[in-house]
Amino acid sequence: MTSLNGSIVLVTGANGGIGTHFVREALARGAAKVYATARTPRTWDDERIVPLTLDVTDASSIRAVAEAAPDVTVLINNAGISVASAGLLTHTEEEIRGSVETNFLGPLFLTRAFAPLLAAKQGNTAIINLHSALSWYAVAGIYSATKAALWSSTNSLRLELQPAGVQVVGVHVGWVDTAMAAHATDDKLDPAVLVTAVFDATEAGKHEVLADETSMQAKAGLSAPLEVVYPQLAL
Repeated sequence: MTSLNGSIVLVTGANGGIGTHFVREALARGAAKVYATARTPRTWDDERIVPLTLDVTDASSIRAVAEAAPDVTVLINNAGISVASAGLLTHTEEEIRGSVETNFLGPLFLTRAFAPLLAAKQGNTAIINLHSALSWYAVAGIYSATKAALWSSTNSLRLELQPAGVQVVGVHVGWVDTAMAAHATDDKLDPAVLVTAVFDATEAGKHEVLADETSMQAKAGLSAPLEVVYPQLAL
């Protein structure tokens, strides 16, 4: 388990709806400092919040952030993008490469940069990766594919970092009420509720968060016949 009290937290995609809640809730739980990272950092109203420029698709940017924030004890890989079109055969090459770089390789390489720093602290450290219910339900083209890859890498990293006492938490959730989901008409989870669930699980020592009914159903579907998960295959 990892306590947020006294922690040093780094949040990627901190300007967004979920990211902002991670920043605020970490401080509410006693974090001593939060690095709020984004490609274009915003100004915050709390001296405990340190804005940092970070492009998770750029290796030099990742190295610079790791050098600027060696005291981090909790890394939250929250940044991500989605594209409008749904099919792997209809995405543009730019959409595919951009999604892979942002949603999968970015969190992986950022984790690789911070893993030695976290491991050296010998406990009370964590990495939190934001997946999606769509990791387990392949209806969103490259978005589903990259989130599935991130989920798999989270499982691997959890095993690799466990001996060093680094807790690795994977988060699955359906629609969250943010600007990214503005087009969706289905039920949406309040981002504050999501962040509370994530931090509660982290402080309780859990490895995985199923934040809503959608993610619970998606995980249950992993053991079902493909024709049940994807009825169109039964036609």
